[in-house]
Amino acid sequence: MPSVVIVGAGVIGTMSAYELARAGWKVTLLDRTSVGQECSRGNCGYVCPSHVLPLAVPGALWGTMKTLFTRNSPLKVRPGFALANMGWFLSFASKCNKTDMLAAATGIQDLLVSSRKLYDELLSREGFHVEWDTHGLLFVFHTTKAFEHYHESDELLTQQFNTPATRYDRDELAKLEPTLKPGAASGGYLYRTDAQLRPEVLMKQLRTKLVELGATIHENAMMTGFERDTSGKIVGVRCGEVVHTADRVVLAMGAWTAKLEADLGVKLPIIPGKGYSLTMPRPTPCPTYPMIFEEHRVAVSPFESGLRIGSTMEFAGYDESMNRDRLKLLTDAAAFYLTKPGDPAQATDEWWGWRPMVFDGKPIIDRVPKQENVMIAAGHGMLGLSMATGTARLVKELLNNETTHIPAEAYRLGRF
Repeated sequence: MPSVVIVGAGVIGTMSAYELARAGWKVTLLDRTSVGQECSRGNCGYVCPSHVLPLAVPGALWGTMKTLFTRNSPLKVRPGFALANMGWFLSFASKCNKTDMLAAATGIQDLLVSSRKLYDELLSREGFHVEWDTHGLLFVFHTTKAFEHYHESDELLTQQFNTPATRYDRDELAKLEPTLKPGAASGGYLYRTDAQLRPEVLMKQLRTKLVELGATIHENAMMTGFERDTSGKIVGVRCGEVVHTADRVVLAMGAWTAKLEADLGVKLPIIPGKGYSLTMPRPTPCPTYPMIFEEHRVAVSPFESGLRIGSTMEFAGYDESMNRDRLKLLTDAAAFYLTKPGDPAQATDEWWGWRPMVFDGKPIIDRVPKQENVMIAAGHGMLGLSMATGTARLVKELLNNETTHIPAEAYRLGRF
């Protein structure tokens, strides 16, 4: 029985552990906190094939620069962080053109479409109850100008990526989602391909299933280094005085993965993009559709067991503080659009997490050069949950030297 140590028990690492355990591997899963307690806990739970385009699109650079001088922008870049990571931002700038955008989108779409199908299979096979909702995802626009301008994106997604949306004008949108305030929305686009689940519920059930499959889980196990043989080959992972050895090592540490560049001798251009969310009891009435308020960059997730408002992006490094101004951006946007936006005073969870951002918008899923028994699966940005099942299948296929179900070239380390 081949063995693997997986470092990182977020949705990418845990889903990879599940795939490998099902395939007969002896799995050890490690995490510095506990399973699913960081980025995989408080995200909005979207499984969204609609999110084909990377952040690096034509015009995105100017929009990013403006945040340096705009108070309370949904996207915020601290000047000091931008200077310290100038290489990353220059690389991002170089990708803000149509050719690179379309190339990145192809790799992004392969993982999104694969993962959407594999979620259906997973939930059917295991009988997980994760508040799975297939109503679709509704993009909502406040101004007529923004609504009409999105028509270009809709045409691009339809023609280039076969991902059409249903357009709803103001009156039609009010009938479709009556919890929107009169006058708050000029129109919307509904992506019926998309779905939603409650991520922390998924993670809890995945953990239980892993134990059933015989996996070993070590929580509160901070990785402190690699174990190497006399030739320098990595043969395991150290957590203080404890060494976990295995035939293969998978590094699925999200934004923390970048800190391994020197040890691995590879470029890992991943920086933390901090997101926030607030979870409250369901209001009455509660939205039917998951929604993204495009101009405010705020997302709403109406779960069966609560209402979550999330998003924003803050490039502030490995900052562990809770910026309450960012939470206020979320609640202000919800109050602007929704008749019943939920009560922040009754919040059951206030969350922040570091999204692992790569400048070209594609994750890294590849073996490490000169360390062929070590694989990286990280850098999924805001789409970790959406790409998790496809990534896990790809990790299993690559470790088993199988033909991959989607082309793997787009996620190679060699592109850096």
